[in-house]
Amino acid sequence: MIKVILADDHALVRDGLRRILEDAHDFEVVGEGCDGATTLALVRERDAKVLVLDLSMPGRSGVDLIKQIKDEQPALRILVLTMHAEQQYAVRAFKAGASGYLTKESASAELVNAVTKVATGGVYVSMAMAERFAQSLNEPADTLPHQRLSDREFEVFRRLANGETIGEIAQALCVSAKTVSTYKVRILEKMEMPHEAALVRYALRHKLLDDQDEP
Repeated sequence: MIKVILADDHALVRDGLRRILEDAHDFEVVGEGCDGATTLALVRERDAKVLVLDLSMPGRSGVDLIKQIKDEQPALRILVLTMHAEQQYAVRAFKAGASGYLTKESASAELVNAVTKVATGGVYVSMAMAERFAQSLNEPADTLPHQRLSDREFEVFRRLANGETIGEIAQALCVSAKTVSTYKVRILEKMEMPHEAALVRYALRHKLLDDQDEP
């Protein structure tokens, strides 16, 4: 029996994931988190083999959360389940310590196989993402502006583009507003953007916002 923790800020999504796993009979859901804080508490308290983790929850989330969880619970396997089918998200997630990357549009068909593969020490990439990786091999090697950002800069960029204020970002990332403002300046410089509105337009064009590509 593979013990699993589900982390997603939408109760309906968690219910659907739980049903898929429980119907397969080989899994036991031992906890459900709705944000970064509750997810951290669960992985510290529950004996689980796999964490199915949404990249975009309230509070601490994304690559930062993956890194912290792997620092504290290195044996826990993390399967990212996200609406983001953009390759850059997957690359950063794997570098942070994730063992699998599954898009929500593929979850109903691939979740059981993905959790099983990750739990047994393997690495899983959804078929849709694997196709994107393969296609990228034929693309020009030029680095896109958002790919120049560090993981923390990318997280701040993503939150700015989603309309979060400096104060909200500071609270979510547990840093000062001054630090976030410094990141913002650095992001604009690295991406060669004149202002925050340009960041939003860029994120829309490259489908980097949380409400894009949602099934």
